[in-house]
Amino acid sequence: MTIAVEDSELPSIEDRCLSSWNSFQSSHTSWCKHWALQPVPLVNLVFFLNVCVLFWAISLVQKSTWLIDIYWTIIPPLIAHFYRAHPAATYQTLRSVVCLALTWVWSIRLTHSYLRREKWQLGVREDWRYADMREQYGLHWWWLSFFLVYLVQQVMLVGVTLPLAAVHSSTAGWRWLDNAAIAVCVTGLLCAYFADNQLHSFVEGNVERKKLGKPALPLLDTGLWRYSRHPNYFGEQLWWWGLGLFAVSVGQPYMLVGALFNSACLVEGLPVVGARAVTQDSE
Repeated sequence: MTIAVEDSELPSIEDRCLSSWNSFQSSHTSWCKHWALQPVPLVNLVFFLNVCVLFWAISLVQKSTWLIDIYWTIIPPLIAHFYRAHPAATYQTLRSVVCLALTWVWSIRLTHSYLRREKWQLGVREDWRYADMREQYGLHWWWLSFFLVYLVQQVMLVGVTLPLAAVHSSTAGWRWLDNAAIAVCVTGLLCAYFADNQLHSFVEGNVERKKLGKPALPLLDTGLWRYSRHPNYFGEQLWWWGLGLFAVSVGQPYMLVGALFNSACLVEGLPVVGARAVTQDSE
């Protein structure tokens, strides 16, 4: 027996298309909401669009990557506030405030050191490492710079600030590890501060010696530089590992992966820095 169905009882093509579109919108909205509630992926997305892509495009116009240097000094506190303000954030107030304060101290110190080194001018020169790469890779540098300058910076900066994500995802009580983290962070900040000041005085002293027709001193071997060839880098690494201890304190030691990657990159690059110093001393 055949049952006749009137055309009015069947969904039209328009109705079916509208239903499919609504279903797509619903699933798409759910997907967006899901990822929006994940602070670390969201930080990566924002960083990728606003730093990797935007700053790379600006560097192509300016023919210089100088902007990434000054941005490095202010991104961590911005990321810290992002994690704290995120809707999914949950944290122990004292630990959060301490981390934010320490991160701002780090940022102000490093920004001051950078601007002083650049004679309080912006955009005059780019990092010598990138300038060397520009010359080395020639016509291919325009696209290689996206990976070698900007994408690498994302891995490093988002990586070393992972402890801030850990801090703002746990309400664990204050522990002795938090006290240890403060001690290590402050020690690192002080070490970098004094090392940078001593290096600045040494460089300025050599400039004055050259003006007077005297030979420049070949080696800084006083102060902290008496004990290490890179006390400023040591202080910087100590700072990041100290920040990582806050993540350990809230039970997320795997957040130290960023500090580990940063240290590995530094160790890999130290011979290049040392070779450049020797070359400059011989000039």
